[in-house]
This record gives sequence, C-alpha cells and structure tokens, in this order.
Amino acid sequence: MIIIITNLSIGCDIMSLMQEQKEKIDAIKKEVDNALSRIDLDSLRHKVSDLTKKSQNPDFWNDQNEAQKVSKELSDITKEIEEWEKISGEVEELVGLLPSIDIENDPSGAEDFKKMVTQLENDWRKLEIKTFLNGKFDKNNAILSIHAGTGGKDAMDFAEMLLRMYIRYLEQNGFKVEIAEKSDGEEVGIKSVTVFVEGLFAYGYLKGEQGVHRLVRLSPFNAKNSRETSFVLVDILPEVNEEHIEKIDKADLKIDTFRASGAGGQHVNTTDSAVRITHIPTGIVAACQDERSQIQNKERAMKILAGKLHEMAEREHVEELNEIRGEHKEMSWGNQIRSYVLQPYTMVKDHRSNYEEHDVNKVLDGAIDGFIEAELKSQI
Repeated sequence: MIIIITNLSIGCDIMSLMQEQKEKIDAIKKEVDNALSRIDLDSLRHKVSDLTKKSQNPDFWNDQNEAQKVSKELSDITKEIEEWEKISGEVEELVGLLPSIDIENDPSGAEDFKKMVTQLENDWRKLEIKTFLNGKFDKNNAILSIHAGTGGKDAMDFAEMLLRMYIRYLEQNGFKVEIAEKSDGEEVGIKSVTVFVEGLFAYGYLKGEQGVHRLVRLSPFNAKNSRETSFVLVDILPEVNEEHIEKIDKADLKIDTFRASGAGGQHVNTTDSAVRITHIPTGIVAACQDERSQIQNKERAMKILAGKLHEMAEREHVEELNEIRGEHKEMSWGNQIRSYVLQPYTMVKDHRSNYEEHDVNKVLDGAIDGFIEAELKSQI
C-alpha cells in the first residue's frame, strides 16, 4: 500500500511538473502572438524590401548622409524582424516538442526541456520590453551624461561607479559606447562625463535612468570612516537626426577650442583639438574632447547641443519636459529616483517603481535590467 501511494505521489509530481511547463509555454505563446499582431511583421518586411531596392540604386551613395540614414534604418528593421522570428520559432518548437517529452523514462531529456522553457522565458522577457518602447525617440541612439553632486569625493567616486555600471550594462547588451567628454575629480572619481551610446532602442532603454541617484555607505575618504550620503545626476538625451543639427543658426554659436585634458590629451593631442560650443540665446553648452580630430569633436559637440535644443523645443512649458526626460532636480535628499545603500544594510531601491535588489555589487556590475524593465512597465 505504501509503495502504491509513493508511486501515485511521484506520478502526480511528474504531471504537475509537465503541466507547469505547458502553462508557461502557453502563456508566452499568447503574449508573443498578441505582440506580433500589434507589430505587424508583414509591414516591416515590405519596408525592408523598399529600403533594399533604394539601397541598390546606382546613385544611392551620392548623398552620403541620406545613404547612411537609409542603411541604418534597413539594418535596424532587419534586426527587429529577426528577433521576432526567432522568438516565434522558439515558441513553436517547444509547443511541438511538449507531447514527446517522457519525463518518467527520460528524466535527462525532460530536464533539458525545462531548461529550454526557462531560456524562452528569459528571451521573451528581454524582447517584451521593446513592446513598451514606442515613444518618438525610443529607437534613437542616446547621449548619457553623469554629474557628481552633493557629497564631495564620495559623489565623484559614486559618479565613476555609475559610469562603470552603465558601460557594463550597455556592452553586455550589445550597445556601442564611446566617451565624448570627461572631467576627472581632483583626487578621485569624476566630476562629469558625457557618453555616446549607439544601438537600436538605446534611448528607450536608458530614458528611465534620468534623475538623481543616491549612495549611502561608510566613506573611504574620511578618517572616521563614517556613514556618508552622496548624490549624482544622470542625464539622458536622444541623439537627434542630422536635419535638426542643420537647422541650428551658426550665428547663434560661440565655438571655443582648447587642449584636451587627461592622459590622452597630454600625450596625444598637440593642438587645441577639444571643442566647446555655447548656444548664445539659451546659454546651453556642449563639449567634446575625446577624439583626436577637432572636426570630429565639433561634430559630436553639435550632436549633443542639437539634442538639448531639440528637447527644449519639443515642450512649451518646463513642467512638460518630463515626457522626454525628468525635470532636473536638486542633487540632494528627497529628490532621488534610486538609492544604493551599502550601510547599515545592502539594497538598491528605485523609489518610482519600488523595484529593489539586495545584491548591490551585482547591480553596480551592470545588472540593472530589472530596474529598467520595472520603470518601463510602470509607465503603462
């Protein structure tokens, strides 16, 4: 009797396990199908066909700017189609495999199937985020700026920690990252940095990072090793199209050149290659010193300036700026969007979505997907 009960128990566990996997697959399939009905892959394929024909025109490269724009759009849409076809194929594969899984006689195969379902869940979670990215600028490249605020050396060190965190996150997710301008702290960390982020949906993923970030820890920079709080501002802008740059009246610009600072500037630049551009009517300043060529630095500074000007032009009132980026807050207590606490306990918490992680080191190593996903979903 005991043996029969045990066998019945095992059988129920097996059935329960298979039912759980089936429910996961069915749920993902339903979500993928719903997403595909909104995205309309057929229209995207027609778009690819039209852009491909355009790129095959013998005169295509006569206009370099237009050709690059078309090529990028073609590449982005092609990549988007491939991602959706891949997830759709994975779903259909697992739906087809499910009836053939013999969990009792082939436990190894059943375990492999379970791992495939888990991988499908992970792949879908990453792709699902893109369904929330339908803003005007979401597909654009991004310009990420970090500014140390209240907290002295701790704030400058924290700014460098955040720079490392974002670079790791971005590179792990296939984005190209290039530093355009950086101002080092006198002794530690950085005062500010501006980074160009290239890749599809770069702005969409990063836009929720806009705001004040707060660090609480035992300071390594004072003799008492007391608990200190420091603040850093993260600023996110979309990289706008060339047409917006061309519309800027050159008479409104004050362009200064200077010797690039830092190791690269000291040993590489023998001319005033760094560029600072001031938009006189608004007082907006953009600078770039990372490239060796003054021309390249000027081009990048103009992109930063255009992003800032276009952002202002998009909103008639200051309170409406939050639709593209959060309104600038004083870098102090009470204005933070996220807190990184290392003492007296360890936790990173986003104060908008209430999403939190307790492995602070993992987050600072670039594992911020959960925060980005939670903030995007909270805006729905």
